[in-house]
Amino acid sequence: MSESAMARRRGVAVLLAVELLLIGLGVGTARAIDGAGAGHTPRRPLTSLPGPDFVDISSVRSDATQSAAPPLAGAGSYTWDCGRNEIGHRNTANIVTAPGYPGQAHHVHDYVGNVSTAVGSTLRSLAGARTTCRNGDRSTYFWPVLRTVPAGDGGAGHPGHDGEIQVPAAVTLTFLGNPRGHVVPLPVRLAGTVGDAVAVTGGGADAAATWTCSSTPDRRTTAYPVCPVGDRVLRIFDFPSCWDGRRLDSPTHRAHLLAPDRDGACPHNTFPVPRLRMTLAYDLPPGVRFQIDAFDGQHNSPLTDHAFFLNLMPEAVTATVVDCLNAGRTCHDS
Repeated sequence: MSESAMARRRGVAVLLAVELLLIGLGVGTARAIDGAGAGHTPRRPLTSLPGPDFVDISSVRSDATQSAAPPLAGAGSYTWDCGRNEIGHRNTANIVTAPGYPGQAHHVHDYVGNVSTAVGSTLRSLAGARTTCRNGDRSTYFWPVLRTVPAGDGGAGHPGHDGEIQVPAAVTLTFLGNPRGHVVPLPVRLAGTVGDAVAVTGGGADAAATWTCSSTPDRRTTAYPVCPVGDRVLRIFDFPSCWDGRRLDSPTHRAHLLAPDRDGACPHNTFPVPRLRMTLAYDLPPGVRFQIDAFDGQHNSPLTDHAFFLNLMPEAVTATVVDCLNAGRTCHDS
């Protein structure tokens, strides 16, 4: 055999050895070529998902606009502590959309704030009740409970409602300002709604479900996230913040309080008010299946996540909120 032929055979053998090594490391030859750019790190493979409503958070595209940034002038923040429902305040009532009615037995809400919120609540009874908020805020804030799915129930989307209710590890309430201008105070008794409880059967036009993990807050999804070990599952509710200046509620429970555009601009004939962001954090074991309580026909879909508030914040606290936001300060009142 000629010397050149022997050299070619040695070259082929080296290439085969390299390819086998790459395969053993879990990196295909094509991936190595495609990712030849500097600093490229192959994305780890998707985790085994607990069900069809779940997504590995590493596969969710990052949104750079969600990254933390210093507050702009006139766009500060005010954060306060109302606990995480350690007292177990739960019921099926909805004093925003169906006051006076008990609601469906399988659609349970968690509450923080006003401890008296129930089927028979009135503005008078709420105004005189105690609160879990350390700053004296008597508002009520509520959302569907999150349950773990019992083994053998078929995963997320099972119509059962007997899973163990998960108490949030943390609930963070924050008011945010408006980057386009100063906010006006939230009026007392203003009702707010975010998300769509019937998004699956109703078309989803009002859906606003936002799920993520504690280490990747810029990766947001409408699916239940599978988070890295040690991370918390996060539910984020960003309420609309453009008030029509007249109504405290509306027939749709939405028309009086609209969402600004991505830059913060409010629709015509509306005024920017403090934007409420509620962040719920859960400590869940790796691989556990979970789902929110939902109405029949919604398949416990994560897309149907939603929340409500009824504002009963004392005027003095409201004034502090507005001052912090419009001055661009970061305030904590706990």
